[in-house]
Amino acid sequence: MSPPDSALANLQLTIDELERQFAGQRAERDVVLARETATAELHQIINSGNRMRRRELFGVVAGAVILLPGASPAQHLDHVSHVGVLMGFSENRPETQEYVAAFAKALEGYGWLEGKNLRTDYRFFSATDPTLFDRNAAELIAMSPEVILASTTPALRPLHQQTRTIPVVFVQVSDPVGQGFVENLARPGGNITGFSAYDGELAAKWAQLLKEVAPGVTRVTVIFNPDTAPHARLLNPAIATAAPSLGMTATFAPVHDDAGVESAMAAVAREPGGGMIALPDSFNALHRDAIVAAAARHHLPLLGVDEFFARAGAVMSYSVDLVQVHAHATSYIDRILRGTKPADLPVQRPTKYSLIINLKTAEALGLTVPPALLALADDVIE
Repeated sequence: MSPPDSALANLQLTIDELERQFAGQRAERDVVLARETATAELHQIINSGNRMRRRELFGVVAGAVILLPGASPAQHLDHVSHVGVLMGFSENRPETQEYVAAFAKALEGYGWLEGKNLRTDYRFFSATDPTLFDRNAAELIAMSPEVILASTTPALRPLHQQTRTIPVVFVQVSDPVGQGFVENLARPGGNITGFSAYDGELAAKWAQLLKEVAPGVTRVTVIFNPDTAPHARLLNPAIATAAPSLGMTATFAPVHDDAGVESAMAAVAREPGGGMIALPDSFNALHRDAIVAAAARHHLPLLGVDEFFARAGAVMSYSVDLVQVHAHATSYIDRILRGTKPADLPVQRPTKYSLIINLKTAEALGLTVPPALLALADDVIE
């Protein structure tokens, strides 16, 4: 005898409920496993002390991801959170891919898995279209994500102009108070907070380091694109102030293309004692190879702020670890996704900088790097 329809219906409801429970358990196990795997990889890199391992794992950042006490993956498995990312760098640059991979890997450490409980939309910088930041910002805002990561000042500015409601976490932004993005560092107010990068004290340090590695430099020229480096107005005066005490004069060379880079370098090289500083700048990052090549061609010592300059052939770099910064930003992304307001998260300042010296370039320029400076270097390229 066949069971009544009501019994079959009850049985099907029971089966459906069991399947939902098992699916939830499987998803939770997936998140737990991903967190454990991501955290183990991160700690393996930390303990190895090997910077090249970071690159082998393509973005598993050499900095700790803090798993929040009591945070359960099950708390956000039934909802797909939405994060927007506006990058101030070209998508096809190797360092951009490292930043993106480190960001995604660190989010996994907090239990946020792309395609499971997280959707991330990225937009990138294009040197051929200066209006793209505004359009990309508008596109991300129209998607109504729960939070947006803004990497660099040019990425943050249009978001600041276009939304006062969607939370924004920034990285690589100089003097966010002076630029009007936040009210103060301790209590930023509004919808924006994040991790500041460069200030006048650090800019003066760049001039000092260039003089230490190249004592013959008496004229330092700072190269930047004013369209993509609005923070130059904050950093350049600090270099100008520091230069005389170091036996140097400072000049500033705004450039907009490779021809401008070549012209600026050639002008500096016409007289002896020239040296160059390339500011942190989306344009400089995109045109790094042209800048490094021009400096080598004109036999000029070049300090490029981010580490990729030193690895490309600049004599040195001194900056925050930008891969680690993008990973560390996820600590605020995670807290905002869990309900914390940006106004309650203080802006954090860098606590550690990385010094990289390209000994091969120094030798080609006839420079002898002081042993004391080599001893301070986080990495020496030979």
